[in-house]
Amino acid sequence: MTMARKYLVDPAVTRWYHCISRCVRQAFLLHDKDKADRRDWRQWIEDRLQLLDANFAISVGGFSVMDSHLHVLCRLDPEDADRWSPHEVMRRWVAVYPPKTLKSNDEKVVRQWIETHAKDERRVALLRDRLRNLGWFMKSLKEPLARLANKEDGCHGTFWESRYKSIAILDDDALLATSTYIDLNPLAAGIASTPDEGLHTSIRQRVEHVCQRGEKEIERLKAARRGSVAASVAAGAMEQDHWLVPIEDRRGAQRDEGGETDCREGMLQSFPLGSYLLLLDCTGRMFRDGKANMEAGVKEVFERLSPTPQTWQTRTDKLLHAKSLRGSFFATSDEAVAAVATAPNHHFRNLSPQPPD
Repeated sequence: MTMARKYLVDPAVTRWYHCISRCVRQAFLLHDKDKADRRDWRQWIEDRLQLLDANFAISVGGFSVMDSHLHVLCRLDPEDADRWSPHEVMRRWVAVYPPKTLKSNDEKVVRQWIETHAKDERRVALLRDRLRNLGWFMKSLKEPLARLANKEDGCHGTFWESRYKSIAILDDDALLATSTYIDLNPLAAGIASTPDEGLHTSIRQRVEHVCQRGEKEIERLKAARRGSVAASVAAGAMEQDHWLVPIEDRRGAQRDEGGETDCREGMLQSFPLGSYLLLLDCTGRMFRDGKANMEAGVKEVFERLSPTPQTWQTRTDKLLHAKSLRGSFFATSDEAVAAVATAPNHHFRNLSPQPPD
């Protein structure tokens, strides 16, 4: 029986959710290599995700856009929406849904429109709630694409399956495994042999962002991927000006070092981008070859992780070899599951988890 989304998504339980949406009948509607006249919608989704990340109180930690489906790792930041002024709420909404009658290229007209509509308290409250709602985030991603695709194809009908799947991520190990699974999706599908080869993924975006910063940063990232701990730590700073959620949460470390305290919130403490790239490479080889040599750099990465290499391989093998992910939450510890049962909205207790290790 289908359960209402409000019982599946609760920031009090976890702020992280893995969202999956498939095209109807799992057809290759996002990119069909056999139909040259069909537009490749995967870049459109990447651009739309960046727009939504900039305007919703929801941050994107990872994504993978495949030919027939997409994965998005979302972090709910509802407190951010509480701090927005009425003008800010309207500005963000117009950026996502510009009114057809509004000349959006005329800044003066847009400012006047925002000024007028910001006075409507009920409207502002409604839109504030929508801009922090995961359902509206996914609707704002999927519905415009469905309309555009049907218009270009000159047809009507369903583009997406009726509901997207949302899996609550309950602990850090599950978050790291989910992020890895999303970035390695092209490899699991057999359309890439290394993580970097996968098009339209968050890891490709992260690497390209570093490449755009110049040769010095590229060399530093290469050193991090060879196992240099110092370079790996330095690589963590490269993500502060990228739109995706940084892999490393550097806020506490910066305070301890007496450095800047305005670092963005990241995904995992003491786990920089360089270490994540090493882990991706190692996991990709495990999946492709069934094993991977534990070079010094990889060993140091696993020394900072809770799971052992064997446990990690078992966990990621189950994810990457699964035909579809089942369950409504993902946790790697009994403590995380037990904490859900004591949460005020504890509907997760009666829902099924992804298969344990």
